Amino acid sequence: MRSTDPADAPSNVAPVAPEPAATAGIASPDGYDVEPALVRAKRPSRRFPAAAVALALVAVLAGSALFMAGFSLGRRDLSQPGTPASDDKAFEPFWNTYDTIVGRYAGGPVDKTKVIEGAIKGMIAALDDPYSSYLTPEEFQSTLQGISGQFEGIGAEIGTENATGDTSDCATLGTDCKLVVISPIDGSPAQKAGLKAGDIVVSVDGSSLDGLTVDAARDKIRGKKGTSVVLGVQRKGDSAALRISITRDVIIQKEVVTKDLAGGIGYVRLTGFSDNSAAELHKAVAGDVAAGRTKLILDLRGNPGGFVTAARAVASEFIGRGTIFWQQDSKGNKTATDAQPGGAATDPKIKVVVLIDKGSASASEIVAGALQDSKRATLVGETSFGKGTVQEWTTLEGAGGFRLTIAKWLTPNQRWIHHVGLEPDVKVAVPANPKPDEDPALDKAVQVLGGTTSAVDRAA
Repeated sequence: MRSTDPADAPSNVAPVAPEPAATAGIASPDGYDVEPALVRAKRPSRRFPAAAVALALVAVLAGSALFMAGFSLGRRDLSQPGTPASDDKAFEPFWNTYDTIVGRYAGGPVDKTKVIEGAIKGMIAALDDPYSSYLTPEEFQSTLQGISGQFEGIGAEIGTENATGDTSDCATLGTDCKLVVISPIDGSPAQKAGLKAGDIVVSVDGSSLDGLTVDAARDKIRGKKGTSVVLGVQRKGDSAALRISITRDVIIQKEVVTKDLAGGIGYVRLTGFSDNSAAELHKAVAGDVAAGRTKLILDLRGNPGGFVTAARAVASEFIGRGTIFWQQDSKGNKTATDAQPGGAATDPKIKVVVLIDKGSASASEIVAGALQDSKRATLVGETSFGKGTVQEWTTLEGAGGFRLTIAKWLTPNQRWIHHVGLEPDVKVAVPANPKPDEDPALDKAVQVLGGTTSAVDRAA
């Protein structure tokens, strides 16, 4: 599981961000052919507030705590909310409890809003799905700003692993569910303070994280610019825990990084899937093609995902036609999402290599899976994270909102890579402690494209 800190930002692995952020929450889609899905519903007289807006995402949120890879589902209408007649009997205990609390509780005034929020939280928690959760109004607003690329926090991508060190989808921290740092963001307070990839966070400001949900732990780490947080960290190879003090700041994550490699090879690194990043990537790839480069490297390592619309747009830069991914709903119905026109590098003469690792999740896997199944690119690196579900974010009037897993996504060949990941075409073992100028996966990508390791200009 992974989240961006944003141990401060959005879902299973990704930066965590506050208001407009990509590491500490999710941001509402801003342009590039995306329209939030509107959900309309009449307010029942005695039921939960009606949903107002829904956003579907799939990714590991930067700072939010779970992988999400997002996309707009389009306009739709909800069925009349409330208790269906067929479920009246099943809901009797619920309404009896609610009515008794409101009418007879003698311990003090009853805050009906909190009671309802608790009921919603309990319903979703009962699903035991780390990607589905209830969010208070403040949490919902904060999280929906995490994919935008800017947030307040320490600036680190977080996730979870089990007792043996394997990536896990666990939701409650404890002996078999550890909060792990996937990667500190370049230039972030976390990186400057010495936090490293692989560090296990065992406490925040002296308090153990055991028993907390991933989201709750993230919220303890997240905070306003200028405030400090002390993380208790267990570093692999060290017996004693470290105490690392970090002063939070506004984190601005650059989502598209480009450089020119010797031998006419273009390189683009994508760190997130906001709709803005998709537009920026289009410009970068179009620039490489205009410059006559016929060998391209798309680096998706450590990319936790984002909007599904952005994943479609990115994949369409290299795939001119055909299916990019399938979506399978709760009833098993499958819908194909095809490539959109206008891609800058769809010419088969342009060779493409995609770099992936265990931090490549969700929307990253949608893109990598599409390029692999269509044989449009060679995947190089490590097996990816393995998140094959889609979450929809729905607001509740006056009661925050919730994210809910509403679909599976499948590759063009209808592979479901959840908990499995994508196997690279060319595997590359990554050193546990690589030197600053060492990048064997990038070296291999250059070789696959016919270059040599000496062609990699890492100072570019």
